[in-house]
Formats: sequence, structure tokens, C-alpha cells
Amino acid sequence: MMQLPKLTGETAVFGLGRSGLACVASLVAAGNQVVAWDDRAAPHAQAEKLGASVRNLADDFGAPTQLIVSPGVPLTHPAPHPIVAAARELGCAVLGDMDLFSMALEATGLREKATLIGITGTNGKSTATALVCHMLQSAGLPVHMGGNIGTPVLQLPLPEACAQNTLYVLELSSYQLDLNRQLHCDMGVMLNLTPDHLDRHGDMAGYARAKEALFENSKCQTLRVIGTDDAPSRELAQRHPHDRLVSISSTHPQGEIYFADGSLHYGKGVTLDLQNCPALPGAHNGQNAAAALAIGHSLGLSDGVIAHSFQSFHGMAHRLQSVAHHGALNFVNDSKATNAEATRHALAAFDNIYWIAGGVAKAGGISSLKPQFANVRAAFLIGEAADGFAQTLAGEMPVVIAHTMDKALAQAANQAKADALAHATILLSPACASFDQFEDFEARGVAFQAAVTTWVAAQEAGGAA
Repeated sequence: MMQLPKLTGETAVFGLGRSGLACVASLVAAGNQVVAWDDRAAPHAQAEKLGASVRNLADDFGAPTQLIVSPGVPLTHPAPHPIVAAARELGCAVLGDMDLFSMALEATGLREKATLIGITGTNGKSTATALVCHMLQSAGLPVHMGGNIGTPVLQLPLPEACAQNTLYVLELSSYQLDLNRQLHCDMGVMLNLTPDHLDRHGDMAGYARAKEALFENSKCQTLRVIGTDDAPSRELAQRHPHDRLVSISSTHPQGEIYFADGSLHYGKGVTLDLQNCPALPGAHNGQNAAAALAIGHSLGLSDGVIAHSFQSFHGMAHRLQSVAHHGALNFVNDSKATNAEATRHALAAFDNIYWIAGGVAKAGGISSLKPQFANVRAAFLIGEAADGFAQTLAGEMPVVIAHTMDKALAQAANQAKADALAHATILLSPACASFDQFEDFEARGVAFQAAVTTWVAAQEAGGAA
């Protein structure tokens, strides 16, 4: 747990998910007076057990000196949350857990013992973060991973004063960057920037501004890595020139590190083969690997150490995760693909795809995926978006409205088995949010895996699912 300083006055915490409760625990442990609230009743008892008072901040905001909010709380669009508005009217600082993390490093005098690596982008940031952490662990370096992935940042250990430099690899969402005021990373990665979360940021310009906070005010002086495959990211690179800026690309050779023909290309004719890296399929993972390579080189790692770490990387759950094979069929869970851009990468990574898609559609739908439709043999649609997606796909491929995950999986697998191709991929890549049928994308991925297990067991028993 991070050791926080004693703050002036009362500290309010709004939003008691994992990161919010970690904030409560760390603040109370430092002797702070903490009041907490969540619109859900379930976490109230846990906050009280940690030592906070529970008060409905919407009804009685009081007079706290600082308000700590979870990243999902709207700051500007579609309107500031009433509790945020109350804080601003009072002149109360609105902060996030990344601000508290920064405070902890400064208050303990350990900031110089930490190297902070911030990774963001519309798609790929979780895989890139996990890959960088795995690479550094493989090199024997002290490293911790947190932020928008895994362990809440305030539950990570502090650097040891007597040890060598400790590395923190932080996945940073646009919500966190929009909220953060104090965290200055030493290294920063912007993978890509395509429309997403526009309801929260107002428009594409607002979304880009939130992401750009990673580099503003002279942040990321040690290294800046920026993808060049989309115009907003290229424009960002032009606004933040730096002698330690490395451009990366998954499609074009103008990047200082670029992906082509299954390999990373850099330097004068130097390549790193990714074709024997089973957890890094597709050009989009080439971009993730390019970002990791840039960080590894900046930290002095050898190409051999980096290549070995890429080969031993196992990937991440729900992100192009191969969960089973049965005969010629490969079952791939890409439940994390909650928008069309993420699904574009998945459809480009395979051929002979039997595609399971649907859920709560994002703005723009899936019409942008038309260049990848040739890789799809048939689509099996679930959730609220099924009818709308069926209209988009009509005439492009056979379409089945399956409604539910178990039916979609069984129908897709049965069709793929009947087609008897040399190889085929049953791909869950929804291009949608999950909240119509599932608690989150993880629950959706678990449902897919359960349906796969049921179908394979039936085949092995000689039946049909």
C-alpha cells in the first residue's frame, strides 16, 4: 500500500469500486479524515470497515478540502456530475488516485527511485502495458503494473529506498488522464487515437485533449513513443516534438520502428521476428511490440532479451485469447473489443472467421469494418445490436441472429465444423459494449469460454451441442 501524506481538512471519496476503496484505505491509514459515498449501497459497509464515514455527498456535500473521484465520474460531458459541480463551486480540489500516487512518491522522498511509464491509446493499451511489464520482469528488473489494469495503483508497493530504481508500468485511460493533475510520467506511449468515449469528452477534440495530457507540461522527458497510423496521433506528435520521441507504425515504413511481413523493422535493416510470438498475432500487436521495443531500448535492454520476452509472453485474457482448439477450429476470445476499431484488428488477424458480434453498439456501428469482411465466413449476432448489425452485414456474408452467447457459439462452431475447412477461427469480437447482457466485458468473455467448453465436451462425447 502507498504511504500517503496527511492532508488538510476532510477528504471526500466518491465512487467505491476497487480504486475508490484503495483510496479510502490509503487515506485512512495516513490518518486522514475521510468521508465516502457511492450510488450503490453495496460498498458502503466496506468503506466503513476501512475507517471512513459514509455520507450521501449529493444531499450533503459538506466542506471537504479535496474530492477524490473514480475515473468514470463525468467531469464535463454530457454535464459535470452534481458532486463534481458542488466541489468546484466550493473551490474543493477534484483529484484521482493517480494524483494520490504522485503525492505518495513525493511525500516519502522516493520519486527519484521510481521510473513511471504511462501507456495510453484508444486500443491496445492493456496488451502493451502487460507486454512491457513482462519484458521488464524477464530482464530481471523490479517492476509493478497498475492503473487501468490489474492492481489499483495505491495498492502497489513503494520503491525500496536502498534498492535500485523501481519501474511502474501504468495503463492510463482517457478518464484517468482527464482527471489527473499531478502525475508526471518519465516515459509515455500513445499507441493510437480513434473515436471513442465521445459522450464523456464531448467530441473528438475533447477526447484527444484528454489523451494529450500524458505529454503536456513537459511530461515524459525520458521517452515519448507515438503511433503514426492515424492523423490525430500524428498531429499530437507534431505538437509535442522532443529529441527522445520515437515514432512507431503497424502499417507504414515511415515509423522509426514499424511492423511489416511479420517482423519489427528498426535501425539500419535490423529486424525482430514476431512470427514465433504466439500471443502477438496481427499488425496491431506489431504496434504494441514496437512500443515495448522502444521502451526496452531506452532502458538498455538487449535485442536478445527483448525477443525472448516477446516469445514467452502469454497474452491477456479477453484480448485475442485463444481459449481452445478442436480439430481445425481455433476459438478466440476478444471480448475486450468494445468498439469497431478494436474489432478491425481482430478481423485482420485471421481468415476463415466465424464471427460472434453484438451488444450495445457504439456510435458509427460496424460499417467501417467493410474492408475486413472478406475474412469472415459468417456472422452470428447477439444482444441489442443484432438487428442493426444484420442490416449492415446483409449481402456481405451469411448472417444468423442468435440472440445469446451460448446459441451463437454453438451455431458458429457447428457451421465451421460442417464447412470442413483446413483451418477456421470462431471469433468473439463484439465491437460493442457488454452491458445489455453482461456485467462487463470480462463476464462476456467468461460466458464465451463456458460455451466453448460445453460445445467441445459435446463433440468429444460424440454428440452435437
